[in-house]
Amino acid sequence: MSMLTASNVGQSFGAYDVFSGVSASVPNDGKIGLVGPNGIGKTTLLLILAGLAQPTAGHVHVARGARLGYLSQESSDAFVGRDHSVYTEMLAVFDDLRADAARLRKMEQTMADGQLTDDLLERYSTLQQQFELAGGYEYEVRIQQALTGLGFTPQNWEQLLNHLSGGQKTRALLARLLLEKPDLLILDEPTNHLDVAAIEWLEGMLKTWDGALIVVSHDRYFLDSVVNTIWEMSSTGIESYRGNYSAYVAQRQARWEQKLQAFETFMANAEKELDYIRRNIAGQRTQMAQGKLSRLAREVEAVRVGGLNVLGELNSKGWLQVSNALDLRRPAATVGELHEALHALRPPVQPITLNVRLRAAQRSGNIVLRTSGLTVGYPGAPLFAAEDIELWRQEIAALIGPNGAGKTTFLRTILEQHPPLAGSVHQGASLKIGYFAQSHEELNPDNSVLDELLRHKQMLLSEARAYLARFLFRGDDVFNKVGTLSGGERARLALAILVLQDANLLLLDEPTNHLDIPAQETLQAALEAFSGTILLVSHDRYLVDRLATQIWELRNGRLQVYAGSYQVYLAQRSAAAEAQRAARVLEAQSTAAAGDAAAADNGAGLSKNELRKRAARLQQLEDNIHAAEAALTQFTEALQLATQSQDVDAIQRISQAYAAKERELESLLADWEVAHE
Repeated sequence: MSMLTASNVGQSFGAYDVFSGVSASVPNDGKIGLVGPNGIGKTTLLLILAGLAQPTAGHVHVARGARLGYLSQESSDAFVGRDHSVYTEMLAVFDDLRADAARLRKMEQTMADGQLTDDLLERYSTLQQQFELAGGYEYEVRIQQALTGLGFTPQNWEQLLNHLSGGQKTRALLARLLLEKPDLLILDEPTNHLDVAAIEWLEGMLKTWDGALIVVSHDRYFLDSVVNTIWEMSSTGIESYRGNYSAYVAQRQARWEQKLQAFETFMANAEKELDYIRRNIAGQRTQMAQGKLSRLAREVEAVRVGGLNVLGELNSKGWLQVSNALDLRRPAATVGELHEALHALRPPVQPITLNVRLRAAQRSGNIVLRTSGLTVGYPGAPLFAAEDIELWRQEIAALIGPNGAGKTTFLRTILEQHPPLAGSVHQGASLKIGYFAQSHEELNPDNSVLDELLRHKQMLLSEARAYLARFLFRGDDVFNKVGTLSGGERARLALAILVLQDANLLLLDEPTNHLDIPAQETLQAALEAFSGTILLVSHDRYLVDRLATQIWELRNGRLQVYAGSYQVYLAQRSAAAEAQRAARVLEAQSTAAAGDAAAADNGAGLSKNELRKRAARLQQLEDNIHAAEAALTQFTEALQLATQSQDVDAIQRISQAYAAKERELESLLADWEVAHE
């Protein structure tokens, strides 16, 4: 059964059609990622699906009784007129449960006062059971988990809502939505205001989300972790792909080739049909020719109007199955009109995106970068100390860490724009460095796009305009002031200038910020083909996962180098966390044993019966912990096999089971620690 169904939905503003022909359905357990270039109308479509805007064409049907939750990109106007705290806002989600809790306490007091009746006991038992099933004994823990997971410290919990920043309001609204548990959760760029730790927590929540999900995100790694279906949006509709983002990328090229083949097959069949019509339109078979003329004219018009979406399977005679839902104009009525309409059709072309080709003009030395005893920061305010680093030619190092840890300052130290507090940075031989700044502060806001390009390299105007067209600056776009450009446009201009430098060492500070997914994919391909060396600062885990040959992690005032890929780094980090957890368990065991010994010595111990119950409870918890750990090991092995065989469905299923079992293990360990107190 579908939670939501969209039928031929379109949206127009005056004479401008934003999109049309959107038809899709969301199953009850669907986890859908909506992707498409910037400006295609993804946010507008989400508003329509959420019932917050009306389409100009088509309709949306929501299953009866289904509850929808919507998170916008920017929620700075959320919580208007609410002057209470963040925690109070979260408590409001559970007003009904809190009312039931008050009723239970009142009944308990009545019974304690000696007014005990069978009717009261029955009502108390029923209400208590309902209260427990609805989560009455765990909602406060859920609130704490949601707020902590999304980056709110306990001090933030008592902040007033109207004192929060725009990003904090968005995170608070997301926390409330997760606590409300709507049947369909609609999220527009939910990771925009989250650090990596919060994103990873949100991924864990959404992997096992009980309801349906539609999410727009430029975070490809997030989409890989969370969704099981991709909707690719264009101006003429939606195409659905099975699996996560990586599965979509693999299917997309194959599907494109199939469409190209379908177009060629259709054109070949149409030419044959047209030849038959010409030869028989005035002969003995004129009735059959007239029938073919009408049918072929309708097919040609369908391809013209519907584009690639109608180039599906051909029937046994090579004819298209044309949907009556297509709004077709008057098809060609004569052989001449049909000939013109047929030859006006053009083969499918892939959507226009960036054209980035990075070239290293010369070869650098083998050792590109070396540090010794390095400390980065400012006088009186050190940011971090780094273990000694060696970066070799053609390696790609990814520098990761929380905001404010000193990543950009480190890049400026390498560029000799900022002196180190201690130690040294040595650049290798024959280096030519290209720097992509996160805030693009090197761009002159008073220049036009064209003038800013020419400031970095002199070339003919026609050559410069042709070059800028590769970065999607076309026509009068080149005369726009840099200061008026959007974040994505500034990023594209900065990339255009970077490419001109022919550097052999690229220092890239958040290069995918503000880029849509097609542009991210193009940049990724260019970096993969680059023959030089790259130092990449990025929160884009998908990019880091695909490119990095070593990880430099900034944490707690220290830079640590992990040799190998991002997955190797994650495995090492997970192993370290597991070792710390085991150490805490051993410490708790030692403390508990010492406490038991002390209790026995002073005669204040538990009764034998209570001790037996406690020991049995602990043994049961330990058995469950061992079973959960064994299950995680089995899931890991199964996940490796599924990955090797590229079984997308199995990867999704095992990943969700792994996440659920991991949370179960954490809960068991917490219970075990409490049992020892």
